[in-house]
Amino acid sequence: MDARELTVGVVAGMVGVSIRTLHHYDQIGLVEPSGRTPAGYRVYDDTDVERLHQVLTYRELGFSLEQIATLLDDPDADPLSHLQTQRELLTDRIDRLLRMVAALEEMMSAKNEGISLSASEQAEIFGDDWLGDEYAAEAEERWGNTEAWTQSQKRSAQYSKDDWQRIKDETDDLERRLAEAMRRGVTPGNAEANSLAEEHRAQIGRFYDCDHDMQVCLADMYVADPRFTEHYDAQAPGLAVYLREVIRANAGRA
Repeated sequence: MDARELTVGVVAGMVGVSIRTLHHYDQIGLVEPSGRTPAGYRVYDDTDVERLHQVLTYRELGFSLEQIATLLDDPDADPLSHLQTQRELLTDRIDRLLRMVAALEEMMSAKNEGISLSASEQAEIFGDDWLGDEYAAEAEERWGNTEAWTQSQKRSAQYSKDDWQRIKDETDDLERRLAEAMRRGVTPGNAEANSLAEEHRAQIGRFYDCDHDMQVCLADMYVADPRFTEHYDAQAPGLAVYLREVIRANAGRA
């Protein structure tokens, strides 16, 4: 048997499909082995394997076997044209997958941040099972009659998706620097720690007026509510407690 002639079993192992699949492709005329061994077994040559790879690529891209047969048997198409088409389709798919990955990362970050978006934006970014409405309902039940809640609703309504993205980026950056300060042993009450506390208070001020007493209440909640604790401690173990102490120390000097 010629070294370039491969049996069904060898080709199946080479390209990662079952022998049954290869037999099916043979039966419907999609990929037919073009040679035979002296014993009568059908074998594939390089051209057959190349066609098989093209079939598998189109299948991965979602084409039906009928569509693939039409594409590959087009008398006006040449092999290079097929490869160029497949490259373009695969590139488009990679771009879509990368966008999906980015969206998933944004979903996870935004869930942690409790970002408030419009219903259509929630559906676009988070999908139907996002928990933002659940958290919003709880917050409204607890603080719906407060001035802070009213201010938060009014100010949040003014923010665009770009605004929310900027807010999230700035919040992520502050939390990163808080975690780094904790690792470096920056003591609550230290000038650097106080500056971080004031930056935190300013970020809260995007939503409602936040004096030091209000900020201390929030800091206590970060430790008391396991959802907040989990979020901060995911950045660095112990960060929720550290942030509380930083805020308390800063408020004590006000």
